Amino acid sequence: MDSHAEPARHAENAGADDRRSRPRVGHIQFLNCLPLYWGLARTGTLLDLELTKDTPEKLSERLVRGDLDIGPVTLVEYLRNAGDLVAFPDIAVGCDGPVMSCVIVSQVRLEQLDGARVALGSTSRTSVRLAQLLLADQYGVSPDYYACPPDLGLMMQEAEAAVLIGDAALRAALHDAPRLGLQVHDLGTMWKDWTGLPFVFAVWAARKEYVAREPRLVRKVHEAFLASRDLSLQEVTKVAEQAARWEVFDAALLERYFTTLDFRFGPEQLAGVREFARRTGASTGYPSDVRIELLGP
Repeated sequence: MDSHAEPARHAENAGADDRRSRPRVGHIQFLNCLPLYWGLARTGTLLDLELTKDTPEKLSERLVRGDLDIGPVTLVEYLRNAGDLVAFPDIAVGCDGPVMSCVIVSQVRLEQLDGARVALGSTSRTSVRLAQLLLADQYGVSPDYYACPPDLGLMMQEAEAAVLIGDAALRAALHDAPRLGLQVHDLGTMWKDWTGLPFVFAVWAARKEYVAREPRLVRKVHEAFLASRDLSLQEVTKVAEQAARWEVFDAALLERYFTTLDFRFGPEQLAGVREFARRTGASTGYPSDVRIELLGP
């Protein structure tokens, strides 16, 4: 991406400095998004973006509110605001089977959770809605859900089960649950076994008015993320080794995690999104046949 041509045009028209003209882009601070961002520095496009790091829910809110131009948005929030957003094709965070970092950890069999307390260790509406859907429709149970910090030991003092996502889920599933003798149920595996489809937890999208105003720049950002993702997966061993220096997980586990995740957003992933919308739309705040607009060439 040319870091001077686009900003120069803005400065000419509005007298703004180059820094303010860079696209405002969200960055999820979980490990699952590291391969999408790691390559930005290697490809030389990192300095062309004004990155904001936060949780998936807060970034979704900022994109919907207009504080960001482009960014990841959780699936539920995307479906609720699809009329204002244009999704990037071929890039998402999801799974086609296990996901490893979205789990239900339980002291009892899932069939025994009817009326039981289930702790929600995240504000991620997508993972929570998926867990609720699976428990209700697959296991016929209606637990008593409540929100709390993602500390598995504390959760299990007050609840029969817990829903965890992101890095906290990895720690719980791989370290804490085995030590405490708890059952771990992978939400990605449960969805795949039930529907035969991939699941998408977050898509990348731009605000429609920003696409209309800056179509060329939006496409360059899209291309930059695709190039970053592809480079990261080509050099995934190196990515995992560097990340392991600062994480509680070793390089081999991180490499397995990064290659388990599905960063595509093609026809099969789109079918998974539509199936989730069909099953949840009426009770979650969007049409069951919500229209999904993808960024064109």
